Amino acid sequence: MTGERLAVATANAGKLREIRAILAGLDLELVGLAELPPVALPEEGDDYAANAVAKARAVARASGIAAVADDSGLEVDALGGAPGPRSARYGGPGLDDAGRVARLLEALAGVPRAGRGARFVCVAALAEPGGSARTARGECAGRILVAPRGSGGFGYDPVFWLEELGAAMSELPAALKSRVSHRGRAFGVLRETVAAAQKRAKTSSGAG
Repeated sequence: MTGERLAVATANAGKLREIRAILAGLDLELVGLAELPPVALPEEGDDYAANAVAKARAVARASGIAAVADDSGLEVDALGGAPGPRSARYGGPGLDDAGRVARLLEALAGVPRAGRGARFVCVAALAEPGGSARTARGECAGRILVAPRGSGGFGYDPVFWLEELGAAMSELPAALKSRVSHRGRAFGVLRETVAAAQKRAKTSSGAG
């Protein structure tokens, strides 16, 4: 991996902010879709890795620089693992984060605490303009609350309870969330891949 910029294949400001925080310290400028030429992202299917790789490759090819992307989802035990890779589209078109959370709580009405287990899943991908790609997966276990809490984060964070921390994901300080969240874990592994690629590029350049 070469160059001083790394594209982030998202238009979600909250997600871009988190990825920038997780990858902070690398000798790279992270640029979101708003800072790049327009690119049409592929439609997402039902596989986290395939979705993440497709988005990263599309942006890398369109921008001419390496790109990272992720596909994340909430898997709820009582819903058979749904909404999963379709979490961002859960409840149908037109719903915002609050609307999707409300739809989720409606679907779980009457389900006792013991049956509200869930996990966040993230697969992060790094793609080069030539098409090569690498992925990393992260998971975070918890349960679904009966009502939203906190004011931080985005998506389903306000109803995702972390037993070991005694807090909702939306109540965590940003630095702590970057360490324990599914996205933090996936991009934490991918960060090592990016750093190693940078080191190889610098070594190769120096050798020449």
